[in-house]
Formats: sequence, C-alpha cells, structure tokens
Amino acid sequence: MGALLLGLVLFLGVHSARIVAGEPRARFIAQRGEGPWKGLYSLVSVLGLVLIVWGYGQARAAPSVLWASPGWTRHLAALLTLVSFVLLTAAYVPRNGIKARLHHPMVLGVKVWALAHLLANNTLADLLLFGSFLVWAVFSFRAARRRDRLAQTAYPPGSTRGTVTTLVIGVLAWAAFAGWAHTALIGVRPY
Repeated sequence: MGALLLGLVLFLGVHSARIVAGEPRARFIAQRGEGPWKGLYSLVSVLGLVLIVWGYGQARAAPSVLWASPGWTRHLAALLTLVSFVLLTAAYVPRNGIKARLHHPMVLGVKVWALAHLLANNTLADLLLFGSFLVWAVFSFRAARRRDRLAQTAYPPGSTRGTVTTLVIGVLAWAAFAGWAHTALIGVRPY
C-alpha cells in the first residue's frame, strides 16, 4: 500500500501545484523557464503514475474489502465512464459545445471516472485511488473556475460539428477501452 500512497502523493501533488503553490510555481518558471518546469512536472508525474500502477497491482493481490458492491453499480459505472470519455474528449476537440459550456471538461471527466469506480469497487486500495482522484478533481475544478473568473477568461462558442465530433470520438474511445483495453491493460473485464 506504501507504493500506491507515495505514487498518489507524487502524481496528485505535482498536479496540484497550480492549486496550492501557484506563486512558487510561477517563480520557478520565471527563474528557470517553462521547459525545466515541464520536465520536472513530467518526471514526477511519470514516477508517480508508475508507483500508482505498481502499488494498486500489489494491493489487488491481497484486497481489503470494505463493503459489498451491488451488481447494478457496475452498470452505473459503465454509463458514467461513457460520460467521462466524452468529457475527456471534449478537452481536446476544438470548438465543441461541451467545452464551451463546461470550460474544464477534462477535470470533470476525472470526477465522473473516479466516482464511477468508487461506486463499482469496494476495497481499501479502490477507496484510496479513486477517492484521492475525486477529491483532487473537486479542488482542481474549483481552482480552475476561480482562475477563469479572475482572468475573465472567455471560451469560444462551440459548433455543431465540433460537438458531434466530440461525441463520436468519445463514444468510440469508450467502446474500445471498455470492450478490449480495460481487460488487456487492467486485467478486469468491465462487463
């Protein structure tokens, strides 16, 4: 469990720099440049992610079950992860109505993904992993909306083409991940 916890601290810690250490982050970038910040950020993120994957794998080998998960929660999780994939896609497809309306769809996608997995899974490792991501996403979204208000950020309007493209790519990515990649990469069949 130690590797999972350390990985979460590193990964979510570096992803929280704008939330809890905005001024030191800005000073670092001003003194050393954006390249070194991105390099450090990437290095810590990759190390954290590796530890999360390794630690979660170890914890799954000897799970500490906390509650019984009803069967219907897996179906709800499948639906919520579909929404999550669409939101994640909306962060990248230009001029889509989802991003125009929600402004930070990637962070919202992480919220939905984490909630879905908390509903369907029932071990201590699941609670630590998905609960940590959910808490991080709540604070990250709040901080991003505050930065938008302070900067008076205006998001471009979405187009029908951008929105339809977002939906199609999101649904196809979800189908590919749920139908094949989740089993291949995670070792768990979602259905």
